[in-house]
Amino acid sequence: MATSSVSKGCFVFKPNFKKRRTSVPIDEYFNKGKNESEDSKLRFETYQLLWQQMKSETERLQEELNKNLFDSLIEFLQKSHSGFRKNSRDWGYQIKLREIPTAALVLGVNVTDHDLTFRSLREALQNNVTPYVVSLQARECPDMKHFLQKLVSQLMDCCIDVESKEEENVQITQKTTHCSMDSLCSWYMNVTQKTDPKKPGKKRTSSSQWQSPPVVLILKDMESFTTKVLQDFIIISSQHLHEFPLILIFGIATSPIIIHRLLPHAVSSLLCIELFQSLSCKEHLTTVLDKLLLTTQFPFKLSEKVLQILINIFLYHDFSIQNFIKGLQLSLLEHFCSQSLSVLCCNLPEAKRRINFLSDNQCENIRRLPSFRRYVEKQAAEKQVALLTSERFLKEETQSLLENLHVYHTNYFLVLRCLHQFTSSLPKCPLGRQIRELYCTCLEKNIWESEEYASALQLLRSSEKQLGNTAKRIEEFLAQFQSLDAQAKEEEDTSGSQSKRLQKTDLYHLQKALLEMKELRRTSKKPTKFEVLREKVVNFIDTLVREHLLPPDTQPLHEALYCSAAHSLREHLNAAPRMALHTALNNPYYYLKNEALKSEEGCIPNVAPDICIAYKLHLECSRLINLVDWSEAFSTVVTAAEQMDANSMTSEERDEIIHARFIRAVSELELLGFIKPTKQKTDHVARLTWGGC
Repeated sequence: MATSSVSKGCFVFKPNFKKRRTSVPIDEYFNKGKNESEDSKLRFETYQLLWQQMKSETERLQEELNKNLFDSLIEFLQKSHSGFRKNSRDWGYQIKLREIPTAALVLGVNVTDHDLTFRSLREALQNNVTPYVVSLQARECPDMKHFLQKLVSQLMDCCIDVESKEEENVQITQKTTHCSMDSLCSWYMNVTQKTDPKKPGKKRTSSSQWQSPPVVLILKDMESFTTKVLQDFIIISSQHLHEFPLILIFGIATSPIIIHRLLPHAVSSLLCIELFQSLSCKEHLTTVLDKLLLTTQFPFKLSEKVLQILINIFLYHDFSIQNFIKGLQLSLLEHFCSQSLSVLCCNLPEAKRRINFLSDNQCENIRRLPSFRRYVEKQAAEKQVALLTSERFLKEETQSLLENLHVYHTNYFLVLRCLHQFTSSLPKCPLGRQIRELYCTCLEKNIWESEEYASALQLLRSSEKQLGNTAKRIEEFLAQFQSLDAQAKEEEDTSGSQSKRLQKTDLYHLQKALLEMKELRRTSKKPTKFEVLREKVVNFIDTLVREHLLPPDTQPLHEALYCSAAHSLREHLNAAPRMALHTALNNPYYYLKNEALKSEEGCIPNVAPDICIAYKLHLECSRLINLVDWSEAFSTVVTAAEQMDANSMTSEERDEIIHARFIRAVSELELLGFIKPTKQKTDHVARLTWGGC
């Protein structure tokens, strides 16, 4: 008997642990080469703690803003499904059963925020209405076949989550069934019979209390769906509505009129549409700013330039709250990474405790702060010497200054809101309709020196309506305003009696009396009690503004709390891909940091990547580039770098390799959009970019 040996096998090679790359801890990036490892770790931990607090506040705020909208939607869905549950024979219910309940949810053009809203909506519906909630996007449903496949697959997943583990195999086999409305109806009947609430022994949520819960279908981007797919699905679903209780939710970014543009009247008449409007993204931004920045709850603040960058990106690019919050997180990270004194950006008791443990290097960083140097220059000579020489005295003074900074923020935001309440309803809104506009102005300069502030005070002094209510002093003024009503009535009575007396005379004496009264008022011109009181109120507001709305850069140690890295933030958020491409190709050292790539202005380093050499050569050409001349210039530059290896291969082999490298570089430039083929000359290419960027 012949035997054969094993000639094949599976061999395992263990990796070499010495060559494995070790990941750098995130807090190490805070060092930047300095000997501050402990301080960088503390800054990173402070950043994480502060961001978690701000993130939880934004999530809570999101829930509060969506609560009214979700409650209205849930109430609509429950009412819409009540007729199907009653199984009434009333004629009105029978007509209603032929229409698909549809909620048109207008969310606005901030499309990047829609996913979070729909995710929260789906959870709310599953907890309160029905476990069968499906969300579809237009890119997943190009035709009716894919539409039904996605619908069935997601419904099966929902069913598996609701059913017990014993029935899991049954549900998985149902996924392979034919996707049609008949199969969906039979599946729904089987599922609702199995989940009959009369059967004991099963725990259920509030959404599964109904014997026949509806199926909610969310179309996230209704405008992107093809018309034929929507029409076919609505027509088919309306015919099976008595067996398959469907409720539609249209996610609309533009306007509700898009429903009638996509669907003809014969199809839209099959829908019972109710409109729901979400909160405006601008109002949402105002609320986020009010809860995160215009408060003393979080010590971290933004400078005027940084805040203006984030607001401009929001207003002129995407209207996205999520992107604004990400920009805020990037600002927070940049502040803690670049500012060594950001360890003091925490609550006041903790900041005072950390000041006692500041190192000598950190004390020197405090002395180098521009705001602290200005503060020292205003002090007496003895105190200046103590601040610059004594570490103990410096720490005590730093604690006092930091406490004053927190008190400054408390008064600042109170007076800011007070001023906004007074000026937001003035004609033409000289200081802005939104509080963020007023806040940016106050961060930038002394607001009382601006023309807009002078215009606002002038309008307040000429205003004849009630000025509002703020603090105790304002309440006292209001009480005096109210006391003027009775006196005004008495004056009206006296003036009425005088007019009655004047009416008894003839026309000549009446005209003479009126002229005398007019002359008397012009010469005396005594202000009324209302005008006197109004002037006191405006002067009081002006005093508060001049005292408490000083710009933050006038406060010592403001650098520890305010992020001022506007340039770095702009580079990260305002992407300029064309400029970045030009920089990378024209000066590869900027990104690669290879010393061999350094070159003088206008020179082409011969060791640069091939695409960089081809790019710099093409910058010297006109609109049409001769490929032969371009190839010869490329070969000249590359050959200068490879003169040492010229003897190792023949000239023909070297030319072929250089030619292949040139073709690849030209193809890459064409892919990036710098050149394109032209029909004018077959051996030429057309240049597409000019100006060096």
